Amino acid sequence: MMTLFVATRNRHKAQEMAAILGTAASVRDLAVLPGAPAAVEDAATFEGNAAKKAVALAAWLLGEGRRHLPPDGPWFALADDSGLEVDALGGAPGVASARFAAVDDTTGRAASLDNTPDADNNAKLLRLLAAVPWEQRTARFRCALALAPLSRESGLGEIRVFTGKCEGRIGFAPRGEHGFGYDPLFYPVGHEQTFAELGEEVKNRISHRAQALAALRDYLQGQGML
Repeated sequence: MMTLFVATRNRHKAQEMAAILGTAASVRDLAVLPGAPAAVEDAATFEGNAAKKAVALAAWLLGEGRRHLPPDGPWFALADDSGLEVDALGGAPGVASARFAAVDDTTGRAASLDNTPDADNNAKLLRLLAAVPWEQRTARFRCALALAPLSRESGLGEIRVFTGKCEGRIGFAPRGEHGFGYDPLFYPVGHEQTFAELGEEVKNRISHRAQALAALRDYLQGQGML
């Protein structure tokens, strides 16, 4: 069985990946990789951050963390970077989506790269959009997945990046109990419910991450690995 070591401590993301890729892949997140390093997510793009995280995890797995590699491959380090772009805010929060509450409204910079609570991020987004009508609350979720193949003999292989996006609008108040992040505020195009109301089954078909994972799955199937 193929093993995907996912560079995330967000259990929701890992569960979404496992659900979409199916039983042919064993998905392991950082919760089962004690000592794995956390890459600094300071790139200007989702693709750049995903690649940084994948390379950092791959290097650790091929060195200090080699004991975590199963006897048989193939093995991959997989990293996700994703976020929300709101047109009325010039594309913000973008790569700062997970720490949006700490971003200075004037400079666009955060004092720290640490994540801020989902509730705080959502509250700030609603505050900034308070005077923006529904028609102008267009937004999209974007996802970039960086896949780094690992080999005991040849080390780190060529990194491939897969992307996806989901268009929608931002609501006026949180709705729904499922999902995480901005899901309670995001209405995907063609739906009158938020991601948090639609639930995992629908979200895992239409989300930005679902699209990126579908592209990843197609690639792995084409390589005979799934």
